[in-house]
Amino acid sequence: MSRIRARLDVLGVALLASASLALTVSPAAPAQRADGAQPLTVEEQRLERAVPQEILRRSGFDGVAPDFGRALADARSFGQAERTVVRQGAALWERAVDRAQGRGPARGDLSRDDDRPLYWARLGMTAHLRQWEPSFGFDDAQRARLLDRLERTSRGQDSMDFPAGKGVERIVMTGFDPFTLDRDIRISNPSGATALALDGTWIRTADGPARIETAVFPVRWQDFADGTVERTLRPRLPEADLFTTVSQGRVGRVDIERFNGAWRGGFPDNDNVSRTETVPVGDPATQPQWTTTTLPYAAVTAADTGRFPVYDNTSVTEVPAGGGAAVVRPDGPTPGSSARAGGGGNYLSNEIAYRATLLRDRLGLTIPGGHVHTPVLQFGAGNTTEVTDPAFVRNRLDIIAQVRAIIRVSAESTD
Repeated sequence: MSRIRARLDVLGVALLASASLALTVSPAAPAQRADGAQPLTVEEQRLERAVPQEILRRSGFDGVAPDFGRALADARSFGQAERTVVRQGAALWERAVDRAQGRGPARGDLSRDDDRPLYWARLGMTAHLRQWEPSFGFDDAQRARLLDRLERTSRGQDSMDFPAGKGVERIVMTGFDPFTLDRDIRISNPSGATALALDGTWIRTADGPARIETAVFPVRWQDFADGTVERTLRPRLPEADLFTTVSQGRVGRVDIERFNGAWRGGFPDNDNVSRTETVPVGDPATQPQWTTTTLPYAAVTAADTGRFPVYDNTSVTEVPAGGGAAVVRPDGPTPGSSARAGGGGNYLSNEIAYRATLLRDRLGLTIPGGHVHTPVLQFGAGNTTEVTDPAFVRNRLDIIAQVRAIIRVSAESTD
């Protein structure tokens, strides 16, 4: 895939420049279900609300889903449909990355660092695809394949492309979609915004240039059970020198999560599905209850990376060996215990950290890697209705810059 890449430190310039069951008719999704089509998901049903429509309109992404629907309607075979899906999914990811990194027109008054246009535009596309009824023969398995291709291409999961040769450090970073949208549908996820801001960029370290490649993951239990993390990272980690999974965590602080637990705590995902169980992975007979970070947490917590304090978080919740009630252990798990929460909790942020570090260990890699929890991205004081405000933008830009600094410090501290 051809991708426009930023020159050294272009991100710094770009950051400074950035200062209900049926879906009603909208520009983001089809108006009604066709015979034989699939019902919309809970995520897709939220598209009818005013806030998603405003975000799409004010970012210029309101035409993405209608354009996709028209292109899909022109397909006369499954092969043509798949090529359309791949092409337009990749174009959406590149458009979002370009916008975040200051390339091309902004097409709207939302700040360029905003991750929400990508999220809502993608849902408009999946809604079209879920309800599409082509003129040729088409079954559920083929629809599922197209949905999978759309998800992967529009999230950057299949387009991480490290340069060949020596003298370049290679870094993998992942983020997440917005979540808890029924609590506040305006929510942005700073980890997803950081992934867009850093994808394909270079940073200068004390040891030379480093290239960052990123992807974004859904906040859905089933996708993780289906192996989306492993499928994305398995080909990339062996060629990487460093990786960090990133998600939104606690208010006013950054955490380097020392321990990750093999437990799903049941908090509802973006489809309002709850799962309480051991994290499902391949070869469960050899599955550990805990994995650990290999990020240089001491160096990161000691460095001046930004305005939010950074902590080495060693707390976990476990069932002690022999059973009993779950207890909090501030200094990490005890031998033989069963996980109930890692330092990053027992939601999908803990799970991506667990899966990525377990994959590292199963591949026999010794590279540094682990999870970073960003501060909660907050709106300005008193803003309970507007989709953006100056404090909201400033907070997101500060978080993006601090994650970038944490990655740089990590790269310099792991020779």
